[in-house]
Order: sequence, then structure tokens, then C-alpha cells
Amino acid sequence: MLRLNEVKLPLNHNEEALPAAILQKLGIAKEDMLSFEVFKRAYDARNKADILLIYIVDIEVANQAELLEQFVNDPHVRETPDMTYKFVAKAPQNLTSRPVVIGLGPCGLFAALILAQMGFKPIVLERGKAVRERTKDVFGFWRNKPLDTESNVQFGEGGAGTFSDGKLYSQIKDRKHYGRKVLHEFVAAGAPEEILYVSKPHIGTFKLVNMVEKMRAQITELGGEIRFGTRVDKVDIQNNQLTGLHLSNGEYLVCEHAVLAVGHSARDTFEMLYEQGVYVEAKPFSIGFRIEHEQSMIDESRFGDNAGNPILGAADYKLVHHCKNGRSVYSFCMCPGGTVVAAASEAGRVVTNGMSQYSRHERNANSAIVVGITPEQDYPEHPLAGIALQRGLEELAYKVGGENYHAPAQLIGDFLKGKSSQQLGEVKSSYTPGITLTDLSKVVPSFVIEAIQEAIPAFDKKLKGLQRLMAC
Repeated sequence: MLRLNEVKLPLNHNEEALPAAILQKLGIAKEDMLSFEVFKRAYDARNKADILLIYIVDIEVANQAELLEQFVNDPHVRETPDMTYKFVAKAPQNLTSRPVVIGLGPCGLFAALILAQMGFKPIVLERGKAVRERTKDVFGFWRNKPLDTESNVQFGEGGAGTFSDGKLYSQIKDRKHYGRKVLHEFVAAGAPEEILYVSKPHIGTFKLVNMVEKMRAQITELGGEIRFGTRVDKVDIQNNQLTGLHLSNGEYLVCEHAVLAVGHSARDTFEMLYEQGVYVEAKPFSIGFRIEHEQSMIDESRFGDNAGNPILGAADYKLVHHCKNGRSVYSFCMCPGGTVVAAASEAGRVVTNGMSQYSRHERNANSAIVVGITPEQDYPEHPLAGIALQRGLEELAYKVGGENYHAPAQLIGDFLKGKSSQQLGEVKSSYTPGITLTDLSKVVPSFVIEAIQEAIPAFDKKLKGLQRLMAC
């Protein structure tokens, strides 16, 4: 097949426009195009009055070799690459040692699935609960029930991604098309087929719950074993070789190969590994807060009169500002038409995250507005010093919020003026259990406050109305 890039058409084009554009570009007759399918569809909304759809199309033609030669110097016409996933191994008939996957978040789920599909019958250890039981615990916590430190937004089947916007794209180069395998597995588990071709696919929490269960069922049908409520408390290593795992239920599991897919919130696991001599390296991360605003404001700012067009859906944004103090401020994990959620996994600490359903029809949108920090500059003392910094900030947020898992919050206008907020403005927070209006400078370091105070007016020039909003 041929792959044709950069086919641009008006937003509301008719059904015949795309095949006509393909025929015109390739200069072929209608009967010479045997079939075509859309590989990717994006939009260009830089001109709100004239939004364009941009297609990448795979085409089956009668004279492929001739066309490839004709367009040899045209970067927009190429042979469609082979995107078939190729398994790297196949389990032997006399399998004696089963691999262990530690953690059943997105990484662990796919590691276990691929191992099962190759015949290795993995054992999966997940410290949290199955996804439906876990969902009850999470929604209970949001309704002021006690936090379960082993079953929450971070821990349990599906990982933190289950309670998120369900984004299925990244900025990494995927030359081997591994992402295509992921998307096809999701569709097989019940995801909408549009995730195969829209430029920024997402799923949403409620759809993910059913899909995770179906993927787990496939793992077990292929001989895999899932153990919930099972945390790894110690590893045995002899001569630089893993030999076994000590589990939280007192069991000892002989193990030669393990995939460590615990996620960034398994701080106790990182501490355990460090204490046992496993090499641990501090990594950069970011700190800040969630900003909430009405989704309609974003739609109008991005799409103008085309706001509400079902092809465009709920608008998102991506903002970056480089500050005078050398820091960078940027938006992260923007959730169109979603909610801000309580994401704590440790008692006495407050963490916020964003979540959307597939429809993205909630009144508010939200995004993290964060400042990048590095171990060299901000926590150089120890490989685990970043964890200590995170915990300290989360404990401070818990205290300022009222020691009841309410999130400290402030109107952006008050934040820019450096004064505490006393009452809500036009945006009503979606965060539960609740918010406590305050001054966010009591919660995060001064360099973070200064950087974001500089960035917000710059962001407002790109996204009008940002300064009227609320952060938590």
C-alpha cells in the first residue's frame, strides 16, 4: 500500500472530498484506486475561521511500483510501513521458570499480556485490588470515606491511568510502531475504533474499567496468574541474579526474572530496593498545582465559531513559558471536560490529578501547571531525596487544606496579587472531598510561586480568560 501524508481538507467537507483529493494528488483514475483507509486524522485550528482537517491515508492502488517511482522525491508519498507487531520470543514447551510482573498498571498490564501471548504464563503481583473493588474504594474516598493506602487512585488493577483522561499518545519516536500494538489491543478489549486514527486518542475512566477486566481475562486464559493484594516487600539477589521475592502475605516466591512495573507512587518499594543495594538514580520531576476553568472558554478560545463541532470535540491546549529565574513552567496532562480528583496514596498527604470520561462533557476542564525541578539543583543530597521533597509538600498541603484531604485552593487573580482567596468566583471546583480557600504560597516553594506568577500572564495572551480561574 501507499501512504499519503498531509491531505488537507475543510473541517466540514463532504464524504467524496477525501477520495477525490487522493486521486488528484496521485494523478490516477478512480478505477486505479482499489481501496483506502484513514491512518491518522488531525486538525489545524491556527486559523479559527478556517479550520482544516489533515489526513494520513493508506491506499491500495493497481500500479504501486510506478507511482513510487513517479513520487520518489515527494516526502508525502511513501510505501506504507509494516506495522505488524513481532514477538521477540516464544516460550519453550518445557517452561520451568515463569516470569513475574510486579504491578498491574499500564506497563505491567501490557508486559503480562505480551508475555502471555508468547506462552510464558506470567505471574502478576498487584498490591491493590481488582479494578471494580478498587473503583468502589476510590469513589468512597472522594465521598469522605477513609483512604485505603493499598487501594486508591495510584494502587490497584489498571494503575493511575484508570482514573485519568486516558490519553493514548506521547511525544516519543515510535519507529517500530509499538504504539499500534497497544491501540489494537485496546480496541480488541472494547475501546472505540476511532482511537486507531484520531491524532490524540483517549478513552476515559468508565470505558477503561471494562477494558482492563477483558485484558486481564485474556492473560489468565493464556495461562497467566493474577494475585491481588500482594505486595513485594523484599527481593533476594545472589551474584547479581534475582532468585526470589518475599511477599506481603508471608509467601516466598522463587523467581529468576521479574518486570518491575510498580509506578512512581510505590515509594516504599523504591526505598526497599535502595536498602538492598539495587542501583537507584534520582530523576527530574515537576511540582505545581491544577488549574480549573470552564471548558466552553477553552473551546471558544481555540475554535471560535466552530466550538462544539463534534469532529473537533472538547478543545485542549499546551502551554510553555521560560522564566527569568531559569525555570520552565508548562501545562501537563490537560483534561478537557473533566474533573480534578484526590489522588493520595499515603495517609496525611494531599495530591491532585485530573480525570475525564470518554465524552469529556463535564462543565470544567483542568490542567496541571507545573515547574520543572532537577536533582542537581533542588534535591542533590540522596537518590531518594526527591521522594522526601514530595512527601513534605504533600503533608503541607494536607495541613493547609484542613487535615481532611481537602485541597488548598486559590483564585488565579488572588494568586497573582499574593493574597488569600475568601470566596469562589465564576468557576466552581470539581474536586472532592472539597477545597479550602487559602494562599498557595503556604504550600509550595517560593521559586515555584514566582515562576508561575510570571507564566500566567504570558499564558493568558495565548488563552484568554486564564487569569479569572482557580487553582488547587
